[in-house]
Amino acid sequence: MVGLLGAALGSGAFACGKETYGSGTVSAGSMAPTYEPGDRIVWERVDGSEVRRGDVVMFSEPGRYGPGVVMQRVIGVGGDHVACCAAVGSRRRITVNGEPVAEPYVWRGDADGLRRSYDVEVPEGRLFLLGDRRGNARDSRFFASDHDGTVPVDAVRGRVTDSPAGPALIVSGLALGAVLLVTGVGLGIGAWAVRRRARALVPPPPPWPVRPV
Repeated sequence: MVGLLGAALGSGAFACGKETYGSGTVSAGSMAPTYEPGDRIVWERVDGSEVRRGDVVMFSEPGRYGPGVVMQRVIGVGGDHVACCAAVGSRRRITVNGEPVAEPYVWRGDADGLRRSYDVEVPEGRLFLLGDRRGNARDSRFFASDHDGTVPVDAVRGRVTDSPAGPALIVSGLALGAVLLVTGVGLGIGAWAVRRRARALVPPPPPWPVRPV
């Protein structure tokens, strides 16, 4: 029973993890300094309608990037007005709905990168996405002729998470399942050995009937 419980727990944790999370390794520098090439990332599988401004998402857009998934940051959602750029002190800032956006995550504080203006009304059901290293990111700015560079929400495959809680719970379930499975196998082998030894200690019955004297 212990082994069966371990197998069930491990299988359930594996299935849940596969259904809930994805993982990969960053291969390009377009999201630096937040995510550097070689960094291992985990994303939770969510519907694109659940993401919000500031989220880093994994999405698939084969017509632009070929097969596979791409990582970029959500700057505008359906109904937003995104423009570049407004002067705020000595810095240039993207504005969303007329308000300058503080972006501490951008490379060296450069929120522009290309020194090329844009003014986008994000359609409902679509997202405007940018990389964090604006001078080295092939993002929504490069596809202005296609819905102002926006991507449909159903292209989203997941939202990158830095919280270890969910993945740690899955790993704990797998580890506990493995321990219970090994323990169950060990107990089964031990019980089999004890039964075999007990049978060996019982004297065999005589080959013919014996009458008491």
